[in-house]
Amino acid sequence: MATISTAISSEPICSVCIANYNGVGLIEDCIDSVLAQDWQESIEIIVHDDASTDESVALIRERYPQIRLIESHENVGFCISNNRMVALANGEFILLLNNDAALLPDALKTLHAEAQSSPVPAILGLPQYNAATNNLIDIGSYFDPFLNPIPNQDTRTQPVGMVIGACLWLPKSLWDELGGFPEWFGSLAEDMYVCCVARLWGYQVRALPSSGFIHRVGSSLGGGKIVNGKLSTKASRRTLSERNKTYVMFMTYPISLLLLMLPLHLMLLLAEGIILSIVKLDPNLFFNIYLNCFDSLFYERKILLQMRQMIQSKRKCSVVEFCRPFIWMPYKITMLLRHGVPKISNT
Repeated sequence: MATISTAISSEPICSVCIANYNGVGLIEDCIDSVLAQDWQESIEIIVHDDASTDESVALIRERYPQIRLIESHENVGFCISNNRMVALANGEFILLLNNDAALLPDALKTLHAEAQSSPVPAILGLPQYNAATNNLIDIGSYFDPFLNPIPNQDTRTQPVGMVIGACLWLPKSLWDELGGFPEWFGSLAEDMYVCCVARLWGYQVRALPSSGFIHRVGSSLGGGKIVNGKLSTKASRRTLSERNKTYVMFMTYPISLLLLMLPLHLMLLLAEGIILSIVKLDPNLFFNIYLNCFDSLFYERKILLQMRQMIQSKRKCSVVEFCRPFIWMPYKITMLLRHGVPKISNT
């Protein structure tokens, strides 16, 4: 069992980095699950509070004085929060953990054992369970051609397209090589970005079949879950998701794949936005979510081109290898047939 003294080790094996915003009611379960790990190695816990307006900071100071607490005076978003924590981390390995996630007792031991046995650095993830139902959500995700994540539920350890950033393990040296999260993303798809870049540069992304973490899905950003058989999300989440995964496609797809998929992706986004706005009788959906994606591509074109040039210059895998975790049936069609038109709220 980890103890308070191991949480403040100056030479930890693992640094657990928890990004927090208004986490009262969530973060205690998260931190307690780290302190209760059945693992004898040294760890440290770093929490970045992103200018919370609740009592998060007071709670952490009172209950967990051993934790390294970073207090931001302004809300900077998930990417900057994690970059700040990892920059200060002393661990050989990093575990990024959402404040709405709780580890199973053998999580760190399982991740470390796999990392130690891996011949090359790798990004690792664990099975994700829904806190409300205890049902398995995924063991990593595959992609469709448009970078929509498709949950994997195969219990064999194997390469996947990405593991969710709510519980993402990697060596600190690999994080430094990848450059961390793009701070201009804000939130969402930053995990997709680091996993795609890692795979492009010849590193594996693997999801382990044992242990896991429990996730209160949607507690941080809202939406992105099934409610009464229907897909429910927020407009703000959908805006960031469509924009940022398009950024990832532009930066990471090898040129032959990009020339084929990006025009098709953008045409389908336009069609989806028009149809959804008509069905929902809400033209703001088109302008705020879908047209916003096109505007953002234009305004961020310089940094996107610079990033693409840097990323592609270090590419080590072939197009075939890059596409190995792809499933070619568009996932949105599958979800539409299964759950109907998604509910998109503005609150």
